[in-house]
Amino acid sequence: MKILAIESSGLVASAAIVYDDLLKAEFTINNKLTHSETLLPMIRSMCDISGMKLEEIDAIAVSAGPGSFTGLRIGAATAKGIALALDKPVVSVPTLMSLGWPLSRITDAIICPIMDARRSQVYCAAYQGGSSLIDEDACDIHEFIAKLAGLYPDTEKEFIFVGDGVPVYSDTIAEELEGDISFAGAEFNRQRGAYVASVGAELYRKWLIEHNTSSEEVRNLGADKIDFYSGSIMNSDDFAPEYLRKSQAERENEAGLLEDPGKHSLKKMKQH
Repeated sequence: MKILAIESSGLVASAAIVYDDLLKAEFTINNKLTHSETLLPMIRSMCDISGMKLEEIDAIAVSAGPGSFTGLRIGAATAKGIALALDKPVVSVPTLMSLGWPLSRITDAIICPIMDARRSQVYCAAYQGGSSLIDEDACDIHEFIAKLAGLYPDTEKEFIFVGDGVPVYSDTIAEELEGDISFAGAEFNRQRGAYVASVGAELYRKWLIEHNTSSEEVRNLGADKIDFYSGSIMNSDDFAPEYLRKSQAERENEAGLLEDPGKHSLKKMKQH
């Protein structure tokens, strides 16, 4: 089974190809270029260098959020475009789940992915042994710490924090949360296409088993001919990101911070 993964939920742009649980290729970059400038060229380069054609992939896994409103839209558009052109299924991968995936498979500690959502807000979740303890949420960092403190009362707890929120909130967490606390290093503090690909492959594998079919059958039939009936596996038309919060423009408009564009246009017309 060959999975192409796309990650664009934050500042990092990343793409990867996983082939039967083997990471075939990964391209990750964290710079000031927009994802619209980097994603498609890196996918093309990755395929050229690895010698694999896009037509060979079985499904496209994409980081579905939460995260940057613009970044998620660019990643979704890229995944939907490729999936539509190649008639492949899309695997919707929760961003926080993919961040916690590598560590949650090798330790019994409570894995806490946190993404900086600005203004003391975080996108957050908690996992242990592959199970969700706290569902994906967008909340104040202090509120999240209080939720973690309420897990398994009166027992010793081990927490490992991952994600781009670690450098921002590590001091606050260390001050307010009791327990054995660790903060993951740089290799775990940014989103990666390899993580998205691994989760996507697992979700797609489970779907194939549940529906008593194979990736070859889906590939031969085409995604548009299948009713997936799944929250994670779908065709290109049905995929949409999960934002958790409204965009900054929507929030400012509701708070009355944005000028009425109609009034602005009318004023401009009168001036001319």
